[in-house]
Amino acid sequence: MSHAASLLLFAVLVFGIVVLPGLDMAFVIGSSLTAGRRHGFAAVAGIVAGGIGHVAMTTLGISVLLKVIPGVFNALLLGGALYIAWIGISLWRSKAAFGFDNRIAAEPSAWVTFRRGASTCLMNPKAYLFMLAVFPQFLRAEYGPVWTQALALWLIIAFMQTAVYGAIATAAAQARGWLLHRPGAGVIAARIVGAMLVTAALATAFEGWRVA
Repeated sequence: MSHAASLLLFAVLVFGIVVLPGLDMAFVIGSSLTAGRRHGFAAVAGIVAGGIGHVAMTTLGISVLLKVIPGVFNALLLGGALYIAWIGISLWRSKAAFGFDNRIAAEPSAWVTFRRGASTCLMNPKAYLFMLAVFPQFLRAEYGPVWTQALALWLIIAFMQTAVYGAIATAAAQARGWLLHRPGAGVIAARIVGAMLVTAALATAFEGWRVA
């Protein structure tokens, strides 16, 4: 297989993973609904930045260490699941859902959303499972230096994340405009997003623990 064909196949696989609902997608939706498009894009940027960590760790072999020592991997995925579940529970309990009552809850800064997005991505066990199972298969000696190959693969990942999650952030931000004029519906939507985050966290933790 040529290098170009290999990259195309990788792009198809990455797209298939990114479009599947999961922690990253849920966080982007929650960020856009909670604070608008700017925060949705900040969440996307954080997730893309977190992807750099996944690629770097896999290229350096750290992900292999996580797989060899299941206890470390399990601790990572449980920590990530608890973090996302905490965000979901906070949304569920908030009486100022989606910024309807600024006297009760202040909107977080875009930088905070960016950091949370990066943390969500870095603590997403599904990403580690993908990187362990798929990523190494596309690093071949005949394709040149490993670091240039890893950079090319990360650019594909970043493009897919930006395109898919960016579209989702935009759509969720538009939905927020409708919800701003319907506080009751906004509170219900906040609880739905919160429940979605908690459910995604529990499902991901269970699946990651089972596979580990």
